[in-house]
Amino acid sequence: MQTRLIPILSASLICACAVQAPTPLTIVFQETPVSASLRGLCAVSESVAWASGSGGTVLRTVDGGETWELIQVPGHEETDFRDIHGWDDRRALIMGIGSPAVFLLTEDGGATWTSVYEDSRPGVFFDGMAFWDETRGIAMSDPVGGAFLLIRTDDGARTWYPVDAGAIPPPLEGEAGFAAGGSGICVFGSGHAWFGTGGSGARVFFSGDWGRSWTAAETPISSGRASRGVFSVYFFDAEHGVAVGGDYAADRDSLNCAAFSSDGGKTWASPEIFPAGFRSGVSAALVNGAGMLVAVGTSGISSSRTLGRTWAPVDTVAYHAVSFCPSGTTGWMAGGNGRIARLIYE
Repeated sequence: MQTRLIPILSASLICACAVQAPTPLTIVFQETPVSASLRGLCAVSESVAWASGSGGTVLRTVDGGETWELIQVPGHEETDFRDIHGWDDRRALIMGIGSPAVFLLTEDGGATWTSVYEDSRPGVFFDGMAFWDETRGIAMSDPVGGAFLLIRTDDGARTWYPVDAGAIPPPLEGEAGFAAGGSGICVFGSGHAWFGTGGSGARVFFSGDWGRSWTAAETPISSGRASRGVFSVYFFDAEHGVAVGGDYAADRDSLNCAAFSSDGGKTWASPEIFPAGFRSGVSAALVNGAGMLVAVGTSGISSSRTLGRTWAPVDTVAYHAVSFCPSGTTGWMAGGNGRIARLIYE
């Protein structure tokens, strides 16, 4: 393994103008047994994480990434698993795109898998999923029949049912989501949820009632083309959140590739300093109440300690997804060619 200690000079969490000493973010590159494009990623704890990607790839570590186990999913050798959620080292849910779209659940560490949802309707293309707790979760698809498709579960992913399409603002012509790493939808606390869109519009949709009803808000993130929009959303709490994205076809263009909200997603503003290009995933490390956002994309890694108001460059290595575990001190990044790195924030 290779270890890199990255000094990050940025502003304090509270005041966007107060510069503090460099903060070390340790990046440890880890070996995996695959060369797949990895987009699904879930950091469960400091020792357990799951990852997924193209070619039916599912990976699991139970030792902090010292080793990554390749798990076979019979009958899905060619499925592209764009998102994965793990509850522990035994239970995990993978989301496969294609036709039919499929959600598969394991409760024995990947030894066996059960199909818990399949959908072969034209237009179905799931972009991501998120869970509030052990039982309640939600997943988002591109529009089907002129409406965004959202499905919910209340029993730990064993059964799913659709959200009333009439409770979701209709999509703009040419508006959809991105299955870039599953983090285009996120949840927080008691029933808060958000998802981002792109294409003809770059909006963030919000629900405060466990996904039963939704409102939509415009963001200043780039839109107007199929390659532009909101790719990832993250909220620290019910009020403070960020959205990242931009244009994956011009991934070094930093203009309008991020936004932040201080009112639960009702309104969005541009940061004073943008990330250094397109970003497809964002998550946050937390230590003693202080936090640092980490955003990744094909043009590199950026960080923010100002709730997304200013961003600083970290590295130029390409990744698709980033996830920190609930303790907030340990996370992982995943990308192309089986690339995975562990993040340690102290």
